[in-house]
Amino acid sequence: MAEKSKVYFADFRCPTFRENLPQKLARLIMTAGFDEIDMDGKFVAIKMHFGEPGNLAFLRPNWAKVVINLVKDKGGKPFLTDCNTLYVGGRKNALDHIESAYQNGFNPYNTGAHIIIADGLKGNDEVEVPVEGGEYVKSAKIGRAVMDADVFISLNHFKGHEQAGMGGALKNIGMGCGSRAGKMEQHNAGKPFIKAKKCIGCGNCAKICAHGAPTRGEDGKYSIDEAKCVGCARCIAVCPKDAVQTRFDEAPVVLNRKIAEYTKAVVDGRPCFHISLVMDISPNCDCHSENDTPISPNVGMFASFDPVALDQACADAVLAQQPLPNSVLFDDGAVCDCKDPFLAAHPDTNWQSCLEHAEKLGLGSREYELVKI
Repeated sequence: MAEKSKVYFADFRCPTFRENLPQKLARLIMTAGFDEIDMDGKFVAIKMHFGEPGNLAFLRPNWAKVVINLVKDKGGKPFLTDCNTLYVGGRKNALDHIESAYQNGFNPYNTGAHIIIADGLKGNDEVEVPVEGGEYVKSAKIGRAVMDADVFISLNHFKGHEQAGMGGALKNIGMGCGSRAGKMEQHNAGKPFIKAKKCIGCGNCAKICAHGAPTRGEDGKYSIDEAKCVGCARCIAVCPKDAVQTRFDEAPVVLNRKIAEYTKAVVDGRPCFHISLVMDISPNCDCHSENDTPISPNVGMFASFDPVALDQACADAVLAQQPLPNSVLFDDGAVCDCKDPFLAAHPDTNWQSCLEHAEKLGLGSREYELVKI
């Protein structure tokens, strides 16, 4: 029988003056084997979510500083990174994205590292990365700066998710590192469309399209010919009125399997390490410009070289908690059966499908040994 993956865990207790939470996270990370990674003189990407403005559930920059300091101690050159969003919001292009990160405290003076938006100004600076064993994705479209890094570290806020069911390491890596076209490929079964009410007929979409998909109608407004569209999503970035939109219509199981395949593209062939903080467990993604009451109590910090084992351990820890009252789980007088708060919050999702497919791809194992420090 193969050896189980080790997942290291520490709770959030700091009952004495000997150690604070940042110090405890540093101890956890080092105990988990972080020191084994050669980072001397190497570029180290630290992938995390900077939080949509208005959301207060995202990880504080203090946590990022812990990881950054450890990388610097090992001679590495760390940078914080994420890719632009597919939807309208505060992180649609690199300038807005960095400004949003600054608003939420992620500036070099607080964290000690600069931010590089991995897929560039308009979300189209990408690298096509083959997915070994991919069933849904043969070549993943990943933000260039992520792939340029010598070492990859994921720092995740573990939470619920309205489409994937659960957002942990795999979601943060697979979806988060996809360029705009990569996110389009994962989220959608079809192609983008133009909302006629918002279209002003500027023609920006037609100018940037290399395939002639946007066409002007008699009313002066544009529409997209899906037969010509290749789903690059560049038209989304250049529309001044956010008239070009996506359907977010991929089946939940397929979405999660694509996330797993994109994760494999990111982590294959280089040193990787993964950290998840199971706290402020909101039912929805940090991409929302608000956050609802947590569905579970705070649990603790987890770290592992295996992202699959890490996600499974975090999920198991949440499932072992009593769901929190006054949360979405108890809306309209509902009585939560307490078995799976992620599924209870979003009944049409299937978070386990991502872990199952990731294990099949060889990304890691759902069998793990929990090492408590």
